[in-house]
Amino acid sequence: MDFNEIKNLLGSEAENLLNHMCTGITKDLIHVPGPDFIERVIEHSDRNNLVLNNMIRLFNQRGRLAGTGYLSILPVDQGIEHSGSASFAVNPSYFDPENIIKLAIDGGCNGVASTLGVLGSISRRYARKIPFIVKINHNELLTKPELSDQTLFANVDQAWTMGAAAVGATIYFGSKESRRQIQEISESFRYAHELGLVCVLWCYLRNKEEFIKDGKDYHTANDLESQANHLGVTIEADIIKQKISTLNRGFLDLNFGKTDKLVYEKLATDHPIEWNRYQVANCYMGRIGLINSGGESGGNDLQDAVKAAVINKRSGGMGLILGRKAFKKSKSEGVKILNAVQDVYLSNYITIA
Repeated sequence: MDFNEIKNLLGSEAENLLNHMCTGITKDLIHVPGPDFIERVIEHSDRNNLVLNNMIRLFNQRGRLAGTGYLSILPVDQGIEHSGSASFAVNPSYFDPENIIKLAIDGGCNGVASTLGVLGSISRRYARKIPFIVKINHNELLTKPELSDQTLFANVDQAWTMGAAAVGATIYFGSKESRRQIQEISESFRYAHELGLVCVLWCYLRNKEEFIKDGKDYHTANDLESQANHLGVTIEADIIKQKISTLNRGFLDLNFGKTDKLVYEKLATDHPIEWNRYQVANCYMGRIGLINSGGESGGNDLQDAVKAAVINKRSGGMGLILGRKAFKKSKSEGVKILNAVQDVYLSNYITIA
């Protein structure tokens, strides 16, 4: 997909998304991804050489974005997070973990993120061929009444033993259980770094009782998400995964926490790229890479995925982690969507705002 095809796909939003220049936090303040990102940024951190080696695997081993400093990752942990039936009934072949790996490989991804069980079941054949990100904790939907909590399903040693390049975890920031989750994952990430594994953190908000008000869902409010990112980098996540923001003013409208009016008046004004730039800023101005999620599957998946990629790249983000939009399609359609996202990062015409 060339630049004109991307532009046409964005339709009436093309001008606003492709030509906007950030004024709140300007691009000169951002550590922009690029082929030299590990040498320019990461190797100055306290990460040991084993972590740097696995970083190089993740960024450079394979995929259409190898060597660019950007990431395209296929995440398929939804069989636990959303149930196997809800996730795979439309494409039952994905109950077989090998088909998940084949989609990531054929789709030109840098790596694949999934559960211990999925990746462990085919690790001897594929762990050398594409970097694995083993998700070590999950929510699950079989408990009644339903809980919103992340529980450790696996440990770091199991990921290391199967030859994974990274571990992944979720913290439900804002939930009543978040303090315990922060402690668990902070300790897990410390040990993962000792063994040389890259650490990827899903920085999601979860509090249905407190974060939904007057019909508005503030789980994707920019100020709340950005603070979740800031907490995530504090426990030394190497990569932050976050949803694209859909609104702002969470702290103000929900009347809690602390903020500053400058956030809304200057730093993160009402534009999707300004909002995502504020997310990047809370990841130490891009020293820790921000990958945005692709979101659930719907009727305009190709357009929505390309839009998310444009917002992420132009804000200074590091890539997209897209699952349901790909595996809930036929394989050829899924590959097409993954490749379209990658084309955004490969385009020299789409630059940082």
